[in-house]
This record gives sequence, C-alpha cells and structure tokens, in this order.
Amino acid sequence: MKLNVVLPTLATAAALTLSTAAFAADEYNVANGLTLNGQPLGLHGTDPVSMFNGAAPVLGDATYTSSFDGVDYYFASVEAQAKFDADPEAFLPQFGGFCAFGVFVGKKLDGDVRYADIVDGKLYLFVNAAIFEKYLEDREGVIAGANAKWADIVNTPIRDL
Repeated sequence: MKLNVVLPTLATAAALTLSTAAFAADEYNVANGLTLNGQPLGLHGTDPVSMFNGAAPVLGDATYTSSFDGVDYYFASVEAQAKFDADPEAFLPQFGGFCAFGVFVGKKLDGDVRYADIVDGKLYLFVNAAIFEKYLEDREGVIAGANAKWADIVNTPIRDL
C-alpha cells in the first residue's frame, strides 16, 4: 500500500520540477538537462562575461555558477562571476539567448556564441554563419524587428512557433 502513496507523490514532485525547467526553456535558450543546482544551463556553459572581452568566448566552469531568473550560468573565474553577480542583465544575451534573426522572423532558434554581435552594449547571438551574414546586411532593422516581435513570442512554447 505504501508504494501506491509514494509513487504518485514522486510523480508529482518530478512533474513540478520538470515543469519549471520547461517554462525556462521557452523563455531562455538553455542546454538539455539540469545543473547540479537543478536548473537549466544558459549559454551552453559559456561564460557570459567573456563575451564582452573582445576575445573568443570562454567555456565556464561549474565551480563558478550563478543563477538568474531560474537559469544557471557558468564562469571561467571568480572575478567574472562577481562581475555578473553585480549586474546580470548587463551580460545576458538578448532574447533569452535565442538567435536574434530567428526572433526577427518569429522563431526561437539556438543562439551560438561563435556568431555574436554586441550593439550598444547588448549581446546578440545567431544560429550560424549564414544567418549572421544575413543579419549584417541590416543590423538595425533586424534588431528593431526582433525587439518588436519578442514581447509576442517570449512566453510562447518553441514547438508552437
């Protein structure tokens, strides 16, 4: 009899835990699976502060983990983590880390840190080199269009776009 009580309780707990991750996955581009903190991982583990240093993006280390809005981010150093913790929104990619051109066309596509641009101190990611080149043809138009669309799709599940 106890097994009948325990299984539904475990199932409910699992559903609640996974639903939190599912909501975050719709608003943020996160890696599959959860971190040791039980939250989704943002930027595929890349240190967001490193994106603003002018060099190649640096993979973070789980030793230096900070959470923001239900998503974990990894950092390459305690100094980078401290910068992020002081002002997270200054380092987070726009559109939850989804491809800015994808948002411009009403989709949530994976943002790849290898194809990134910083405009007016804001980080924009793109899905691949071809899309990044297309974006470069009209930076201002793509960013303005993506900003206009984001409010309408931010809470829309990816599968519904």
